[in-house]
Amino acid sequence: MTKKALPFFLIALAVIVVDQTSKLLVYYNMDLNTEFNVIGQWFRIHYLLNPGMAFGLKWESEYGKLALTVFRLVAMVGIGYYLYLLVKRNSHRGLLISMGLILGGAVGNVIDSTFYGVFLNNALPGSPTPWFHGQVIDMLYFPMINGRYPEWIPFLGGDRYQFFSPVFNVADSSIFIGVVIILIFQKRFFPPKKDPQGNEVQPLESMTPGEPIPETQPPEPGSTPITPEPEDREDSGK
Repeated sequence: MTKKALPFFLIALAVIVVDQTSKLLVYYNMDLNTEFNVIGQWFRIHYLLNPGMAFGLKWESEYGKLALTVFRLVAMVGIGYYLYLLVKRNSHRGLLISMGLILGGAVGNVIDSTFYGVFLNNALPGSPTPWFHGQVIDMLYFPMINGRYPEWIPFLGGDRYQFFSPVFNVADSSIFIGVVIILIFQKRFFPPKKDPQGNEVQPLESMTPGEPIPETQPPEPGSTPITPEPEDREDSGK
């Protein structure tokens, strides 16, 4: 790892430390499915075990949990390598910070899925092995708006609703924040390529068929452009 890459991997490490610390504090100090208020009724710490993906989503399949853990492991390695490549390319600092946040969140949830079934004994019931079948600890809960749908709304009238209902963790938050930053500033993070004269280079795949390829450098004054001969031109004597 180069010195230039170190700060962004340290960002990922900081996310991992905060994420795992918060999860272990909840595990050792709270009972499952209990909660307490932090700021009024709209920010609570609610201890849940999530067998699936971020924000309480699940992958309904017999081998869903194992597949999800393997996917997370592969994604973690891929994100780390991509961050390293971005550093080598001298990419925008904001992009590197965002990727550090995403990497830290990915590793944080991988730790839960891979090891918690063994060391915290929270593997999914019926799992063939506690390894790679651990459940992710979630605790951040923001039920900011509670209400009831008006009676005139078809099918939903009279039912209660809640915003925001998912329970998540620091790792989920870090991934979400990193992705949102990239989406908002994508034009700044991925500027169009330019030629030596500062003109924007149009990708070949986006050009209209038959459109001439623009020259990257103008011909020298007084020179005659050379037109290449087609390789398949027939002999004039034939």
